[in-house]
Amino acid sequence: MGKENPRLAALRRRHKRVRKKIHGTAERPRLCVYLSLRHIHAQLIDDDRGHTLVSASTCEKSVGDGLASKSNIEAAKVVGRVIAERAVRKGITRAVFDRSGHIFHGRVKALAEAAIEAGLKFTRD
Repeated sequence: MGKENPRLAALRRRHKRVRKKIHGTAERPRLCVYLSLRHIHAQLIDDDRGHTLVSASTCEKSVGDGLASKSNIEAAKVVGRVIAERAVRKGITRAVFDRSGHIFHGRVKALAEAAIEAGLKFTRD
């Protein structure tokens, strides 16, 4: 087994550091963002019970249809809007944002801003 990619190792270290500080509850779940090369995923997680309350992804037909690319800023905006709408429908209006070790710009920022515009409020621990 070879060495881990240094950029991936740094991402994992940043993710651990971020996760030490934030924790999701049923009233204020953690909005976790995952970026792959082809898709964007987001889920609201209750860390107390270990359950995913709401999720959205460009893998879903209803979300990914009509997008030129499923991994760009436009796709991130769609995923942010969809997850916020689903959360509000379930009665969730506040969340804690988990950027998963990524820098807060580009796709991560676009997803967060779209979620805020659609009715989700981010709070700090």
